[in-house]
This record gives sequence, structure tokens and C-alpha cells, in this order.
Amino acid sequence: QVQLVESGGGLVQPGGSLRLSCAASGIIFRFYSMDWYRQSPGNERELVAEISSGGNRNYADSVKGRFTISRDNAKNTVYLQMNSLEPEDTAVYYCNAVFASMRYWGQGTQVTVSS
Repeated sequence: QVQLVESGGGLVQPGGSLRLSCAASGIIFRFYSMDWYRQSPGNERELVAEISSGGNRNYADSVKGRFTISRDNAKNTVYLQMNSLEPEDTAVYYCNAVFASMRYWGQGTQVTVSS
């Protein structure tokens, strides 16, 4: 059974930082591209950052220079370090694992940026 479990969300003030984690089980983690998506009310789910099995990274323009995605294959975990958070970053953040035609989602973790 595949499980992706996100953690690390919460309430933070503008300008603050959070680190999200996504622990995977039931997959051969090192083969998978790992992504972070987010969705806020009334908006479509959007790709925030992705890291390939080989470690190549891509980011949405809105988070470049503020967010960093990383992975630890020994721990089957992907991270999203979020700095200089803005109210516009408020959303539910989802972890996504992709390999060939297989795609799995986590349950999401809420990030709220507010003073």
C-alpha cells in the first residue's frame, strides 16, 4: 500500500519560514520524481516545485528564490523549505510521487500565512 504523509504545515507570519516533509512508503522512492503542489480556495491545484530522481529541480516562478525542494532517498522523504512566506502562499500543500504512468498523492497539509 502506497502512502505519502505530509507534515510541517501550520500558521506563520508574513516573512516567516516553514519546512514541509513528505514521507513515502510502499514505493521504490529513488525511482520517483517528487513534486509539491498547492491549492487555495477557488483556485486550481498548481505545481510549486519538483525534483527528479536524479536531483534536477524546477520551481514555479512565484516561489523561485524563496522555496527549496530537496530529497533524502535514505529516508524516503522529500522536503520543501519555504522562506519569506507571503499571504499568497496560503494553501493546502500536497506531495506527489510520479514514475512512468504511476502517480500518488498525499492527503495535504495546510499552510496559512497571516499576521
